[in-house]
This record gives sequence, structure tokens and C-alpha cells, in this order.
Amino acid sequence: MNIILLGPPGAGKGTQARTLVEERGLVQLSTGDMLRAAKSSGTEMGNRVAEVMARGDLVTDEIVIGLIEERLNADEGGNGFIFDGFPRTLAQADALGELLEKQGQTLQAVIEMRVNDDALVARVTGRATCATCGEVYHDQTRPIPEDGKCVKCGGTEFTRRADDNEDAMRNRLLTYYRETSPLIGYYYAHGKLRSIDGLGAIDEVKARVDGALSA
Repeated sequence: MNIILLGPPGAGKGTQARTLVEERGLVQLSTGDMLRAAKSSGTEMGNRVAEVMARGDLVTDEIVIGLIEERLNADEGGNGFIFDGFPRTLAQADALGELLEKQGQTLQAVIEMRVNDDALVARVTGRATCATCGEVYHDQTRPIPEDGKCVKCGGTEFTRRADDNEDAMRNRLLTYYRETSPLIGYYYAHGKLRSIDGLGAIDEVKARVDGALSA
């Protein structure tokens, strides 16, 4: 099963992706993680990434698709892949579709996680992440434990993104609506879109994701 988790920043895509990895054996393909890994890999593609990033330029769609193709060729996704952070534009969606067809694979579902803007701003501005395992906490809804240890791995270091503030978040939302939200209509037209309410406890949202995939 190959799926895309689609939604604005802070919608909870990363949290649900980790659950799908653990419970369904899917492989999460995060473009950010792949670029960081490629930069230090020493491969031909990795050297291209390092050169682009050293110049301060944006990595091209061609390079990102190349990295995804490398991971697909590695055949490490026995149960399928979760595409995280890609595609972000219609051109990228077309390129991904062509790559999957070339590989003899298909995209089974695109899960759109809907969360209203004010809820997203409130969610993101109180967010903290375990520096060791990536477990997510929130000042209001899921505070860091009083003993200062992550409940998942026992780590004691937590990070907050510098742009997790209201002004930066609203700018990120504008970028999402301008560049990425057209994918909702794109995948609806392809019969792949499944929309769910992204608000609620993690387990509640997980149940909606499971229901959408079962459908």
C-alpha cells in the first residue's frame, strides 16, 4: 500500500505516519530526512544534493524524484510507502505518478487531514518534540512529563522549532493554500482522495485514518 498524507503544517501528519510505520510496516519517505541523509552519503545523487545546498539553492524536483526512485529501487518497503512532505505541487504530483507507473506501482490513497487554521496555530505554538525519537508534546494538551523524560524513549532533550509562532505559522499556512492545496482537487479527480477530520486525540484521528484506508 502506497499512500500520501496531505494536510497543512501542524495537522499531525508526522504523528500518524509513525503509527502507520509501526502498525502496518510501511516505510516513511520524508523528503527532509532523505535530503539530509543524501548530503552525507557520498553517492552521485548525494553529491548533487550537497552541491545545491552548499550554494544555498533550492533542491530541484528532479533531484527529489531521483532520491525517491533510489529508495523505491532499494525495495525496502515490503508493505508500501508513506510519502511525507512530497508532493507539494501539481508538477510534483505528476512526476510522482510517472515514477510509480515506471516502477510498476500504484498510489492507493491520499489521506487529507483537515484542521481549521485557528486550531493549527494553537496546536503548533505550544509544540515540543523529543530530540531523540521525535515524540510530540504540547504545553496544553500533552505536556512534557514532570520528570522531564520522554514517555517513549526516556530522552531528556526536547526541541521547539524557531518558526513555531503565530506569525510564522500563518505564513506557512498561506504557502500551503497557495501551492499545495490544489492537490486536494487533483487527487479527488483521480479517485484517490479520502478526507478526515484531523482534530481530536491521536487515537481518535488514528481510527479515522484506519477507516479511510479500509474504505
